[in-house]
Amino acid sequence: MFARQCTLPFPFAPSYAPEDFFPGDSNAAALAWLERPASWPSLRLAVHGEAGTGKSHLLRYFAGRHGAAVMAGGALRRFMPPPEAPALGIDDADQVQDAEALLHVLNAAAEHGMPVLLTARTAPAHWPFMLPDLVSRLRAMPCVGLLPPDDALLRAMLARLLAERQIAVPERVQEFLLARLPRTGSALRAAAARLDCYSLAEGTAVTTKLAERVVAECSEADAEPERDPEAAPPRLLFTEN
Repeated sequence: MFARQCTLPFPFAPSYAPEDFFPGDSNAAALAWLERPASWPSLRLAVHGEAGTGKSHLLRYFAGRHGAAVMAGGALRRFMPPPEAPALGIDDADQVQDAEALLHVLNAAAEHGMPVLLTARTAPAHWPFMLPDLVSRLRAMPCVGLLPPDDALLRAMLARLLAERQIAVPERVQEFLLARLPRTGSALRAAAARLDCYSLAEGTAVTTKLAERVVAECSEADAEPERDPEAAPPRLLFTEN
């Protein structure tokens, strides 16, 4: 019986470079907004979408294009944005634990003329904050939703993920995976990681049989969070008061 868990011999950091972001119908509206942050009302924008629609990658695309500092919402404290940072991105903004901290950051960014991009699974009107001043700011900001990726985008994403890991996978096996895996970027990342692990550990080529095993294990782990556990945590680019 095959083991259900494996450990990669070396840490793997997926690429979030702007050139590695794939545009498609699902993210076209968001990309159009990201090209002109100076025109955002109050210099704020929220991007929302379900798990695996590419919010975190989109935020890092924005950071690469505009030199933005990036923070995880769950790690947000009462910081002052550094004057040298031209923009700010807050990932999982709906997971911020201190509403006053988020309000403080939004106000400080506005004072510095700094565009702020916030990502979350739902639109700001549904975020669990009760602080009136914060709620009014969130509801006033424009927001754009990400749609599930289409077939062409999923195919390109899987090919890139396999190429990053230098895994040779026949086209028929890639099509087998795409037809059976959940249609999310997180599912494709998990599948690529498992294929890499098993093919290295067993010294075998990637076959349909191995793909069947990976699909079965990914289905069992369907509750995997959107954030890639192999990705390096965002750097905290603020100075505490």
